[in-house]
Amino acid sequence: MRRTVTAGDAKRHVFGVTAALALSSLSMTALAQQPEIPVLAGGEADFDACGSQGVVRGLDPSGDGFLAVRSGPSSKHAVLDRVYNGAILNLCDQRGRWLGVVYSHETMDCGVGTPWPRRDAYSGPCRSGWVFRKYVADYAG
Repeated sequence: MRRTVTAGDAKRHVFGVTAALALSSLSMTALAQQPEIPVLAGGEADFDACGSQGVVRGLDPSGDGFLAVRSGPSSKHAVLDRVYNGAILNLCDQRGRWLGVVYSHETMDCGVGTPWPRRDAYSGPCRSGWVFRKYVADYAG
């Protein structure tokens, strides 16, 4: 006995194949991303949790014009946010040529200007992530 394929059957099949392809590409993208590496701050009872500040500088306004904030210290990590020339960043952590930073797009106290006796992952009210050192100049600290 032969079954007749209806237009509805065909649409469901196309939708199913499209959904499967979308999910497989999403999985491939997720696999390509590295796991998140938290920014650590503190560890000194007599010093601020993030000992200095930097300013974003040197970005080419004719290029993409932003510095990617990533989920870990390499270009293989996911982009979390973007910062631009003039942004002030609290410098909390470093791995090679990458800086672990805490920052706010608004003027906000991020809670890293006081001592944290124990070194811990930042989880305060501001954003955190990793930026490439080349585009951050010392600002204070």
